[in-house]
Amino acid sequence: MAVSKKEAFYGGAAGGGKSDALLMAALEDIDVDGYNALLLRKTYKDLSLPEALISRSHEWFSKTKAHWNGMEHKWSFPSGATISFGHLDHENAKFNYQSAAFQYVGFDEVTQFTETQYKYLFSRLRRLQGKNLSLKMRSAANPDGIGFEWVKRRFVKPGNPERPFIPSRLADNPHLDQESYRASLEELDPVTRARYLMGDWDVRPEGKKFRREWFEIVDEAPATFRKMIRYWDMAATEAKEGKDPDWTVGTLMGIAADGTIWIVHVNRFRKTPGSTEQIVAQTAKSDRARYGMGLVVGMEQEPGASGIIANEHYRKDVLMGYVFHSDAVSGSKEVRANPFASYAEAGNVKLVAGAWNESWLDELTIFPDGEHDDQIDSGSGAFNFLAGPRLSTAELLARAAQAGRIL
Repeated sequence: MAVSKKEAFYGGAAGGGKSDALLMAALEDIDVDGYNALLLRKTYKDLSLPEALISRSHEWFSKTKAHWNGMEHKWSFPSGATISFGHLDHENAKFNYQSAAFQYVGFDEVTQFTETQYKYLFSRLRRLQGKNLSLKMRSAANPDGIGFEWVKRRFVKPGNPERPFIPSRLADNPHLDQESYRASLEELDPVTRARYLMGDWDVRPEGKKFRREWFEIVDEAPATFRKMIRYWDMAATEAKEGKDPDWTVGTLMGIAADGTIWIVHVNRFRKTPGSTEQIVAQTAKSDRARYGMGLVVGMEQEPGASGIIANEHYRKDVLMGYVFHSDAVSGSKEVRANPFASYAEAGNVKLVAGAWNESWLDELTIFPDGEHDDQIDSGSGAFNFLAGPRLSTAELLARAAQAGRIL
């Protein structure tokens, strides 16, 4: 991976020598005093497995003048340079490196890490004034894992010349018995086989609960609906460097005369509580202008007194004059998503074409194994309101007017 750019990614097929490439790239400035490299895996066990990074480093360095410190998991070289091995087994483990400085950071199996862990380590890339050392971030992975989507977006598709993507192929590793390993990979399921044998970043799993092909994307929604709701799953947290907070998501969903469910629009953002209130209020105003007084604004109610207080604030202060549905949910997210998944599998859910479609489908098809499930929660809440034993829109309007909540 002798490339000049600050970032580079070597990924694709299994057996291509990705770990060797990372370890070799870490040696580029090993003769320079003050050079420090860090190689990372998800867990320490991953580092110490046979043929993993630490055991491979012993094969390479044990007969040299380099010294191994088992307590610190670090090689020290005669030049004064070091290569350290670390792990990030949970999100906040990235802060274990808060006071460290490295000129090379390598992520082995980077798709096992979150994007925020990866980006945080850029803060550790630094050098002393006058040191002729390049700063490098290198990574390698197969096309799978919880970080599949962000790694693909950052390096693979559509591609960025400032972040070179170097495809990994089985043929790249002449030291491996390729014929026997290829035979082993042939035993895998079709999706995993395509990823590990061919390095295919486009093949997708069918999904444990939802599948992309269940959802027809249509240019326009029906002019009218029997019942309609904009259902909010709240987060009210602003995105910050080194953090990957939940999203606030509002799903606009309607049920047509024939019983078909339509997802008309999904609004997803990360903002402060004040900005979130403004967006929710503005969205309600826009939705009412388009779909009329009968549209319901729903909101998941968090457990405990604080959840009741928060939803009452939205009902009385933020959304005064709108039909408001406070949803005190129970059961796991997966259980709540089951009715929605069953209805979609039967071909009864359609999406209106929009920029939100791709991220929405991506989240659904990796649920419940993805980093976020906010769009699932919002969609399930909206569906369960429309399809469940709820009051009709006319009854909701009548009750709301009687209570003085409709102006």
